[in-house]
Amino acid sequence: MGSMLGYRALPGVADEMLDIDGRIRPVWQPFVNALSRMDERELHDRFSRTDRYLRDAGVFYRDYSAQGVGGGGSERNWPISHVPVLIDDAEWQVVTKGLVQRANLLEAVVADIYGENTLVQQGYVPPALIASNPEFLRPMVGVKPANGHYLHFCSFEIGRGPDGNWWVLADRAQAPSGAGFALENRVATTRAFSDIYAEAHVHRLASFFGAFRDTLQSHRQHMDERIAVLTPGPASETYFEHAYIARYLGFMLLEGEDLTVVNNRVMVRTVAGLKPVGVLWRRLDASYADPLELDQNSHIGTPGMVQALRAGSLNMVNALGSGILETRALLAFMPAICRHILGEDLAMPSIATWWCGQPTERQQVASNIERMVIGPAYSRLPFFDDNGQSVLGSSLRETAKDSISDWLATDGHKLVGQEVVTLSTTPAFVDGKLVPRPMSLRVFVARTQDGWQVMPGGFARIGRSNDVAAIAMQAGGRAADVWIVSDKPVERTTLLPPEENFIRNIPGSLPSRAADNLFWLGRYIERSEGALRILRAWHARYAESADPKQPLLAHVTDYLETVDIDVEEPVPSSLIANINSAIYSASNIRDRFSPDGWLALNDLAKTARRFHSKIHAGDDATHAMTILLRKVAGFAGLVHENMYRFTGWRFLAIGRYLERGLHMTRLLAHMGGPEAPDGSYDMLLEIGDSVMTHRRRYNVNTAALTVMDLLALDPLNPRSILFQLNEIHAEVEQLPNASINGQMSPFCREAMRIQSTLAVMTSENLSGDVFRQLEKDLERLSDILAQTYLG
Repeated sequence: MGSMLGYRALPGVADEMLDIDGRIRPVWQPFVNALSRMDERELHDRFSRTDRYLRDAGVFYRDYSAQGVGGGGSERNWPISHVPVLIDDAEWQVVTKGLVQRANLLEAVVADIYGENTLVQQGYVPPALIASNPEFLRPMVGVKPANGHYLHFCSFEIGRGPDGNWWVLADRAQAPSGAGFALENRVATTRAFSDIYAEAHVHRLASFFGAFRDTLQSHRQHMDERIAVLTPGPASETYFEHAYIARYLGFMLLEGEDLTVVNNRVMVRTVAGLKPVGVLWRRLDASYADPLELDQNSHIGTPGMVQALRAGSLNMVNALGSGILETRALLAFMPAICRHILGEDLAMPSIATWWCGQPTERQQVASNIERMVIGPAYSRLPFFDDNGQSVLGSSLRETAKDSISDWLATDGHKLVGQEVVTLSTTPAFVDGKLVPRPMSLRVFVARTQDGWQVMPGGFARIGRSNDVAAIAMQAGGRAADVWIVSDKPVERTTLLPPEENFIRNIPGSLPSRAADNLFWLGRYIERSEGALRILRAWHARYAESADPKQPLLAHVTDYLETVDIDVEEPVPSSLIANINSAIYSASNIRDRFSPDGWLALNDLAKTARRFHSKIHAGDDATHAMTILLRKVAGFAGLVHENMYRFTGWRFLAIGRYLERGLHMTRLLAHMGGPEAPDGSYDMLLEIGDSVMTHRRRYNVNTAALTVMDLLALDPLNPRSILFQLNEIHAEVEQLPNASINGQMSPFCREAMRIQSTLAVMTSENLSGDVFRQLEKDLERLSDILAQTYLG
């Protein structure tokens, strides 16, 4: 492969693939040999498989440099760097040892900060660095975790310096992100290099997640307690990962509004009532978790969460307040703290290595510290938060500066900063060739029943250029898989249970918010389909007459105006808005939504947006509506054929049945009366997809009585109103608490009343007034459902 020719390490910079003499490292040799046998076309095809997988799986990150809907940034495709980073297993064991030591150290530090506070008392940490820190949560002082540990899941940014040694760039203990993306990087990369991966002894990732899952399950104090991932919601930059991890591990995905605290216990609102939550894997910043005792401006927290932690009824991963460990100024004091607490030196030092010595002039000391902690050399390093912003914002810079100055003024120690290291490079495929790019690794550690376990991999962040500041994702950086390669075969693990332990688990309770989104997903999809069917019929007739004022078209136009559809737009904006609303509802339940369904929904929206600016009225619009209807049918088919028939499916189905019933009720009320123009009944049958059925069922031409009978009262016609009510009633009976002590719920009772009222009618009884009353009844049924299950 020509791309291998000319690859050279940068002067004075360590390289992951080449050693100091420019030779290919042994761990890379098989991979490089395989690449050398591929031509440009084969490489392109392999990388395309990776990109296609990520697109189809819907992997994204939120880019806050571009404004999306509601100003929350836009979803961008996950930026994969196709060439993985290979690290020898023997070297990784050294990294593992260093990170396990650091995880134990961080646990001891945070336990002291919220406990005995000896580190401050004995001068190992400046008092102001804690007291003035916004991540220090005073309400959590003295609150000991129910399971005895503050930290359960951490990540570390590490990088290799010019001397070949690994350095810790940053500690992540607040709500570390990226583990789910590491899984997706692995799956995506193996799409390109499945043959190479199969022959290489690459450590798998499943055992790491399996051990952590088992540990969280062991933290439940009662067997009926739920385990959940607590997310800030779809606007979060890493929401895809939250949903992916929850689905992968089989946990609930909850937002703060899903939870309430009753008698000092955290409960989740479900359609079957309140259910206890025993373990929360927190993915939102701690200060937002409880507006009652922490940040009162938080709209994503749960009042009373802190009190539940005080009562010991909830296990939080990680403990509230652990974000203080991410303070960059603490890096200066870690070597001394490590020797004090663990009685040993740091196995993997921080990027800023400082040492304590004899007192010197305070002015010079402060200058040295400012240069290292706050100065431009430090700010050039890849220390960015998940939004791509510098972690040393103005407030933190001043906090660090003032804290250290105060500490120097009282203790008189000096800190001498050494030069910052340059990060190593790794091969990246750019413009048809391999080039060196700076790299940092994000590595994850999880507390298990056997102690800390380090993920055998993680993900690498690759710079888009040789500027280390370009490593951040928001700055154009890319992500790469990390292969830890052994010289021996590795265990191939899976999260699936062994066959001899086969158990059919009962599906978990459905949170009310998830049920609400499923219900409205069904309604928005059906509303879109109804609009498409009317518009197709309208444009088919317009193509014949080219006169929108023709009585039938004008009559239908009047109806469309009542449902906010403008026929002057061949593909109306309101139609696109309904499809977008369906996508929004689906995005709120990504943990419960199949990748195929997500792909089908987005394909529908993409096609509708493309048609919106290109389609003309008449035949062109008729054809476009047919295409969009096929895509809607494709999504409906996926749901009908593939979605598990449990509570979630029932709410989605009820939403569709209710909206279809409303659609047909309104149409018949407007177009089925004696004043309807000629052609109205034929058009109704076309909109109701019942033309051929009418011909078979009735030996007469279309007439008011036969059309009303078929579209309103026929229990076998999947487009009739009675069919929808029968299906709603059947699903309602399967919902939780549909009947308690022999008494029907208000929703079940109302559904039966509406269904039985229509079932005993005949075509002669139907009129505009009947349909208008039925419309009100169906709208009220929707309200009762919300009051019963979705509140």
